[in-house]
Amino acid sequence: MPRIVPLVLPLSVLLASIMTFGSLAENYEFAAMKSSGISFQRSMYSITIFIVLLSILSFFFANNVIPYAEYKFINFRRNIAQVKPAMAIAEGQFSEVGNYTIKVEKKTGKKGNFLKGVTIHRKLDNGEGSTTVIKAEEGELVSSESSNTLKLVLTNGNYYEDIIPKRYEERNKIPFAKGTFKKDVINIDLSKLNQDNMQNVDISNTNTMLNVNELRFTIDSLNKNYKKDIKSYAENIYLRTGVANTFYGVPAMLAKKINGTNLLQNLSDDQKREIFKIAVNNIENTGFSIDSSKFEMESKSKNINSHWIALFDKFMIAFSCLLMFFIGAPLGSIIRKGGLGLPIVFAVAIFIVFHFINTFGKRVAQENQMSAFLGVWMSSMILTPLAILLTYRAINDIGGMVSFDVITEPIKKLFNFNKTAKSSAVDLSDLESNAAQEPKQYLNPIENITSYNKEVKITLVLYIVTLILSLILVKIQADSLKIITGLSLIAFVYFIFRTQNSINEIANKTGKTIEPGILISLVVGFPFYIFIYFYNKKVLQELDSK
Repeated sequence: MPRIVPLVLPLSVLLASIMTFGSLAENYEFAAMKSSGISFQRSMYSITIFIVLLSILSFFFANNVIPYAEYKFINFRRNIAQVKPAMAIAEGQFSEVGNYTIKVEKKTGKKGNFLKGVTIHRKLDNGEGSTTVIKAEEGELVSSESSNTLKLVLTNGNYYEDIIPKRYEERNKIPFAKGTFKKDVINIDLSKLNQDNMQNVDISNTNTMLNVNELRFTIDSLNKNYKKDIKSYAENIYLRTGVANTFYGVPAMLAKKINGTNLLQNLSDDQKREIFKIAVNNIENTGFSIDSSKFEMESKSKNINSHWIALFDKFMIAFSCLLMFFIGAPLGSIIRKGGLGLPIVFAVAIFIVFHFINTFGKRVAQENQMSAFLGVWMSSMILTPLAILLTYRAINDIGGMVSFDVITEPIKKLFNFNKTAKSSAVDLSDLESNAAQEPKQYLNPIENITSYNKEVKITLVLYIVTLILSLILVKIQADSLKIITGLSLIAFVYFIFRTQNSINEIANKTGKTIEPGILISLVVGFPFYIFIYFYNKKVLQELDSK
């Protein structure tokens, strides 16, 4: 399908760049280049130009080729329903044919026109929702190439239909009708689906078939219609109250002076009861009207958001090629591995993160929980700092990016995996009685400072992640996001205690009190942690220099 290309292209660029630059680094080609005076950025120059051209080409492809291919693909799929109707219905899944959604368990016959285990959902006249379900043991498709009608003959089945009462109070009972049949014939109109000239098919409401200019025009029209509908609906609710026509046609001579500020005190008890009754009925009718129009307004809002997403997505595809290159190229030179082994692992892992964030952002944006721009570009915004960091480290020849000691060492310490090493160290220290009598200020705190630096980096990352998730949680009340934020907060508090423990050990060995402690951030407030972090960092740098 055409829509798969935007997913494949960034992954291909990422994998190819990791494999290429990883192979060059593994074979010491970069070392030879640097000895000859060729820097890393100069070696990337020609490939960067190619990636820029590829990004421009990908935008042209997303703006022109994909919409046209999607247009042809969907209309060609619809035209199959007339020539070979059985091809329009797939086994084991629901297929849309006209105003019907059909699912069959098995197809037999030379043309696949004999069906078994048929389930049909019939849509409403407006094409939204379904209140009728038909289930049959067997069925047969009968059609002619010269006819715009598809005939479906069903045998031995049941018929179910949800009945929607006119009175809103009776809808909670969920009434329905049920019937059985030995033979039933359904005629499906294909005149709207099968057009000999596919250029005449109306595609104005399909965002995947439009280019940038068409999307801008369509979005402008949809926004105008949406605002017009809201204004019309508000006026309709106002007119329903009858306020505008209350004194229409009443002669001025009938007007009387009202005593006091309370209008009800000038009326009789019967008139008051009548007024309250009318007010309650108006409120109930207005509430029912709002509930019935809510789904329609939400559907129109989602349609507008989907068009905005399609517009921004065309530019994001082009940028993602550049982004994946500046992640893959420096990462390959750092890990120094080419071929199809480790590069595939890194490429797939990075792309899964990219695709997950991209899909999550689009879904949330379509539900109107955030702007379409932020939803589409969220994945690029999150991975761009990674690309900058990797490129910086590759240019300055800073290695050690694949070391996971910063993650594994705290876990080992937590579960005492290095207990044997510690025990042996204690036994050796016991043999030296003089060392046990040394004052605390002569003990070496470098090991504790190193441990603190590792733990405080993890704590800082968890602090930033928790802060970002908390800000997103203010706008998006999703259960999964609440769980992730809670886990991040728990991990942050855990490493707060670990860093405080390291500070206490440093203070014991140096004889200097380091205040304020990290734990005070749990008392004064979560946002103040960043100030305490930089203060303690400055104090420990002074100790380390001494």
